[in-house]
Amino acid sequence: MRVELHTHTLLSDGELLPIELARRALVNGTKTLAFTDHASLSNMERVIQEARKDAELAADWGMTVLCGVEITHVPVRRIDEVVSRARKLGAEIVVVHGETISEPVEKGTNLAAVKNPDVDILAHPGFITLEEAQLARDNGVVLEITSRGSHCKTNGHVARMAQQAGARMVVNTDAHAPGDLMDLATAMRIALAAGLTREEADRALIETPQEIVKRRGRA
Repeated sequence: MRVELHTHTLLSDGELLPIELARRALVNGTKTLAFTDHASLSNMERVIQEARKDAELAADWGMTVLCGVEITHVPVRRIDEVVSRARKLGAEIVVVHGETISEPVEKGTNLAAVKNPDVDILAHPGFITLEEAQLARDNGVVLEITSRGSHCKTNGHVARMAQQAGARMVVNTDAHAPGDLMDLATAMRIALAAGLTREEADRALIETPQEIVKRRGRA
């Protein structure tokens, strides 16, 4: 069963209610899921509180569902403040929307994220530098390999930087719609296509996401 730690619902720009996303993910082979809707100071409290209600419902199916956020397009100098706010509001998973090549993310976002040990995952970090990957390793920030079409074009570069730095990686869907969800076999192909070895892929698909969940007290 997969662990999926980056998804979106209609609480931001996804298509599904959180509970429907959870159900479809479960049927598709995901037993542990994180709701990580796009968030900033304007909507963070609402997103976490509302997602938590459906996370509790999904527990009836034996799922572990974590309520988190993807901090998105926040000014670089305010990222630490917003991460701290997310934790105080009860975010179990904190993802930072990295410097993907497909969106106008402020330069310096990757660096701010990897310096902060309270960040779990730096999503689709585009042309992340080796120095940033090394900081991610040192601070326990996991780098994302993504299946999302608009962001996956730099997966190979992200994998190389992570490999050189010894940083951990995780494979996520960044799901916004039912068709974005994937099973374990598909996730393995995404990992191998990015240049991970089979051993690295196993770690990114199984060991590392389980470690993140355990670290956040939801093992």
